[in-house]
Formats: sequence, C-alpha cells, structure tokens
Amino acid sequence: MSIMDNVQIIEYDPDLSEYFKSLNVEWLEKYFYVEDYDNEVLGNPQKYIIDKGGTIFFALLNNEVVGTCALMPASNGEFELTKMAVTEKAQGGKIGKKLAIAIIGKAREMKLKKIFLESNSILVPALTLYEKLGFQFKQKDSGSSVYARANVYMELEL
Repeated sequence: MSIMDNVQIIEYDPDLSEYFKSLNVEWLEKYFYVEDYDNEVLGNPQKYIIDKGGTIFFALLNNEVVGTCALMPASNGEFELTKMAVTEKAQGGKIGKKLAIAIIGKAREMKLKKIFLESNSILVPALTLYEKLGFQFKQKDSGSSVYARANVYMELEL
C-alpha cells in the first residue's frame, strides 16, 4: 500500500486555515522568502480566495494536514493554481500530484476554459509534474507577476 492510498483530499475548512499559511511559509522559507503579497493572501484566505469564488484543498495523511493547494481568482478573471505546499516529511509521496489533480477537477467542474500557474525554474520536480498534467510553458510579460520569484508561467487548457 502506497502513501497515496492513505491521503485524503478535502475542501476548505476555516478551522484549517492556519495550515494553509504554515505549510506555505515552510515551503517559501526553504526556497525563497515570504513576500508581502504572500502574507496578505496566506493570512486572509477567506477574503482573497474563498469569497472571490476560488477554493482551497487540503491533503490529510492519517488525519494530519500535510499539504495544501488553491485555485485563486486572478484580477483578469482567470484562475490560478497557486499556494501548493507539501510538508517536507510527506514529500515524495505524490501528494502534490493528488492536490493538483483535485484543483484541475474543480476547475473543470467550474467550467473554466483554462487555468495558469506561476513558478520558478529552480523547482524542477514541480515543473515536471505540471508538464505531466498537461500544463504548457507560455511567455508572459516580464514584470507582470505579483511575485518577485516567478520566472515561469504555464497554462492548462481545460
């Protein structure tokens, strides 16, 4: 039995919002730093994601929150797969893949035409996962991201 068999994906519960922040901060501090915009969104997921028509999923492993990912409305009316984080001790178990598949399923359920994500070229395992899920690298105007760390832009046609 693999770790995946014990992973349960659940939709947003306000009682779990602290994990949305703590898992993302753990990840950001490992690879980059927490930007002001990260702090805003991570500290107010209800305001920035849920109330605007987005969603957040959590991955539970043996009833412990080990991962999270969001589908967040962007200012241009599109939706972004964002804030994916899996705690270090649970990485390598395909939990990120399971979260991304859940987000893509939700986007299809919402009848979205496409979703996008922004990432960084140093995150090769994540970029490989996104490609396997059908995301394609696209050009985006430099400086148009809200994140200083973003140097990769990808889209998935649904």
